[in-house]
Amino acid sequence: MAEGAAFKSCGELFAIDRAFDHGPEIDRLFNSAMAEALRWHRAKCLPFANFLRVKGYTGGDKRFEGQFLPELIPPLFVTIFKERRLISIPEDKIAIELTSSGTGGQKSAIFLDRRSLKRILTIVDHIFGSLGLVDRTEKVNYLCFTYDPRIAKNVGTAFSDKILTGLTARKTVFYAIRWKKDTATFEFDLDLTVKRLLAFGESPDPVRILGFPAHLWRVCEQLETMGKKLNLGQRSFVLTGGGWKVDKNREVTKEVFKTVVAKRLGIPPENIRDTFGMVEHGIPYVDCEHGRLHVPIYSRARIIDPETLKPLAFGEPGLLHLMTPYLSSYPSTSLLTTDRATLEPDCPCGRPGGTIRILGRAGLAKHKGCAITALELLQTPAA
Repeated sequence: MAEGAAFKSCGELFAIDRAFDHGPEIDRLFNSAMAEALRWHRAKCLPFANFLRVKGYTGGDKRFEGQFLPELIPPLFVTIFKERRLISIPEDKIAIELTSSGTGGQKSAIFLDRRSLKRILTIVDHIFGSLGLVDRTEKVNYLCFTYDPRIAKNVGTAFSDKILTGLTARKTVFYAIRWKKDTATFEFDLDLTVKRLLAFGESPDPVRILGFPAHLWRVCEQLETMGKKLNLGQRSFVLTGGGWKVDKNREVTKEVFKTVVAKRLGIPPENIRDTFGMVEHGIPYVDCEHGRLHVPIYSRARIIDPETLKPLAFGEPGLLHLMTPYLSSYPSTSLLTTDRATLEPDCPCGRPGGTIRILGRAGLAKHKGCAITALELLQTPAA
């Protein structure tokens, strides 16, 4: 990917299509790309520059020169994007604005310029291609448990699913969360969704089902009530995302979900892949055949103690800290999330690099002192 002089290493990193080809050379290239991103955002986003200054970083700080380590960048707490409009580009360079997909409360808003948009489209292709999920000669029927992007243009999950339906040739795309004009709200249409899935089952073309697990669980329960079992075949896939609560009082494990859904839909259990992502970070983390969320070369993940911000060892639970250099439009280069997770080595699939196990949302009240610091520092005037 051709980039300007300010992003030479970024261009080299994003041009690598082997998304899990971790190693010392790739690590050095990632570090260099992160240094480029840090310099860019410090120069282009004054609130972020203020944050770095108060945290002890100045332009000549030797910690950020030479053998640069991205882990030294003070992370922004993810909720900052609910509070502040942080951008590193002129307003007229915003190509698309996205919001988080929550149904209530304050939502994060982030902004992509054409450079960042081009980068993430390339990165998504590389990640899913490296997992055998890209084939643009194959016509696929899509069932998306999300909002129709023609209406919900700026909702992050709708944007993501629009990208994912482009990994193959599209035959039909059906969005299960429908806009109701009479109530002016989005609603999940269970009966119409079941009807459409049954019709897909009569077609010889493969099916890909994207989106919230809870909705697919309800569809499978409806199919069971109707005495229907599908045979969608070896080339059909389910790509879930959004947590494992099947209703407000009940949660299933990923393993139970895969067993039930695979049996009801007639697809191999290894074709049910979970994904993890957040609109503020942008990089997708996708299950391999063994159900492990892999960290690609375009990002780095570690687990930290929420009280001390010190890194934790493999297998120890803590807050998930994510890093990526792909964004030039807003300073989410180093991001502390609200998710509890562990990092695991040595996936059985043989792909290099760590894998993430998401344990759920952290209880934030006890860590408010740490969490709120980023907001307070961003409000500090420049020296």
